[in-house]
Amino acid sequence: MTARPAATTVATTGHGKALRVRYRMTPWWVRVIVVFVVARLVTTGLVLVLASVQGRNAWTGAHPDYLDFANMWDARWYNVIAVSGYPTHLPLTLDGQVDENAWAFMPAYPAVVRVLMGLTGFSWEPLAVFVSLVFALGGALLFYRLMRHSLDASASLYAVVLFCFAPLSPVLQFGYAESMQLFLLILALLLLLERRYWLLFPVVAVMALTRPTGLAFALALGLHVICRWLTRARDPFPVRERVAAASIAVFSGIMGFSWLMLAALVTGMPMAYTETELAWRAPYIGYQELLPFTPWFQSGAWWFGVPLGAIVVIALLIGFALLLFTPAVVRLGVDLRLWLASYALYLFAVFFPQSSVFRLLMPMFPLLGAVAQPRSPLYRVAIVVLFVALQWGWLLLCWGIDGADWSPP
Repeated sequence: MTARPAATTVATTGHGKALRVRYRMTPWWVRVIVVFVVARLVTTGLVLVLASVQGRNAWTGAHPDYLDFANMWDARWYNVIAVSGYPTHLPLTLDGQVDENAWAFMPAYPAVVRVLMGLTGFSWEPLAVFVSLVFALGGALLFYRLMRHSLDASASLYAVVLFCFAPLSPVLQFGYAESMQLFLLILALLLLLERRYWLLFPVVAVMALTRPTGLAFALALGLHVICRWLTRARDPFPVRERVAAASIAVFSGIMGFSWLMLAALVTGMPMAYTETELAWRAPYIGYQELLPFTPWFQSGAWWFGVPLGAIVVIALLIGFALLLFTPAVVRLGVDLRLWLASYALYLFAVFFPQSSVFRLLMPMFPLLGAVAQPRSPLYRVAIVVLFVALQWGWLLLCWGIDGADWSPP
């Protein structure tokens, strides 16, 4: 065996050391942007492959281009809102029930796109994708900052990798409001961790009109105030911070109900928003009253039957409660765990689980920080590969349309 020349070994070692030094000197935000761009290229490739075999459907012709394919499903509702606004009279089905309509979708995201449409003259499709991508990049940058409150730089960057490659990350580049919601939510949680309460007011105001998060965030803020009060002996909670924290908690609760009140005021129907939301679950269980904390059991019975459905739901509740006390999740800190618990309780109270449940779980992104903590290179590569495979699975199951429409994203 011929030994490697010493000079070559030294040169190789020196080159590797130089690369490591250069990497360490690279600003964190540059690393995040690189991760984001690579992830979006991978996802775009998957989307284009699926679009190339997509048949004619209610939204597009056969083999749509990227922009058309990225603006199917609920993106059309946002498009309608941006162009025509909201109906003053709710549409009704043949049997007199409230039918699906634009009031189920909040105005902040389509309003941003509509402003850009007026300024640039471009149509909805490219601008909707552009706005989603901008907010997604902003969310990735803020997510790194958020994770640095509890994790080191390596784990924080890997958490961003998971955020960008997550199974539902295609939504970050579609005509949906999720990118904007996640950006605002990450910003709100970051301000909460830094206890900059007064800055939360404008963020919460817009966030509550982007996706339904106001009530869940109000609960998280209320629990935050209680925790700070109970621990004030070792973590001072001065009066000015008590007033600010309590005020934003109340404000978030008010904003959580604001869309319901506005829908009622415009349409003249007190339950316009909830009746509209119930229209989406009618194909599963028919038109029923909204009884808090029953939808998951109704869904469990629909999917698994009785009593197996109830057993599955109870098992999920117990499993999630135990998850919040695992060491990796505890390491994320009290406030992020309070958000996870609050949002889970909100979903459990009002949401009827079906295929869109995966998208509604996206605000639980802090859990990616727990997944990011192991340092094994093999583990980290395997999780990214798994996430990309799950992206493809979600696109096939929920986004692409093949015959019957039974799995909306």
